[in-house]
Amino acid sequence: MARPAFRVDAVLVQAVIAGALSFAHLHELADAAGQTGWKGWAYPISVDLLLVAAWRRLRSDGPSRLAWSWFLIALVASLGANVATAGFLDLAHPPAWLRFGIAGWPALAFLGGTLLAHSHTADDPEEVAPEPVPAPRPEPAPIAPAAEDAPALTPAAPSAVPSAPPVPTALVDHARKLAADHHTRTGARIDTDTLRARLGVPPQLADAIAAQLT
Repeated sequence: MARPAFRVDAVLVQAVIAGALSFAHLHELADAAGQTGWKGWAYPISVDLLLVAAWRRLRSDGPSRLAWSWFLIALVASLGANVATAGFLDLAHPPAWLRFGIAGWPALAFLGGTLLAHSHTADDPEEVAPEPVPAPRPEPAPIAPAAEDAPALTPAAPSAVPSAPPVPTALVDHARKLAADHHTRTGARIDTDTLRARLGVPPQLADAIAAQLT
């Protein structure tokens, strides 16, 4: 079975009727207090908007003194207009306090709307303060092991002395000839550096050859 495309909501209809009656009563009260023309129509709009703004603040941010205060002020203004137009006041000759309240309402509503729109809820008693985050504790430094518990270090073995490289016999004979020639020319014994330079061999090999010449 297909559902109807449009269904009348009884709650919505009731809200529209109640809103229209409250709006008419507020306009009638403002007109009786001397707010004629467009000002008489703006007064009920201001009251209803403040009421809606306070209720929205309560729904979005939770209960607070600020939202509840302005909600009650707007509610009293709306209920007062409905009761006043029921014959409790002589609207043909409104009292001075009623004229004073209606004339001062725009400034009061402007203040309430501004506070509701731009104030924070940090000072509300219902707001729970966040728990402080504990500071991280420093990590304890590692304890060095005692001297007697430390493993004994094994002394490193002395490095083996490299053995002298083998020297060919022909190279030794050639070195003897160079040493004899050097002694003939200079009258002094040939040193290892000179022998190494004349032979063109590494220092280690030159030392081995010089050892065999002695």
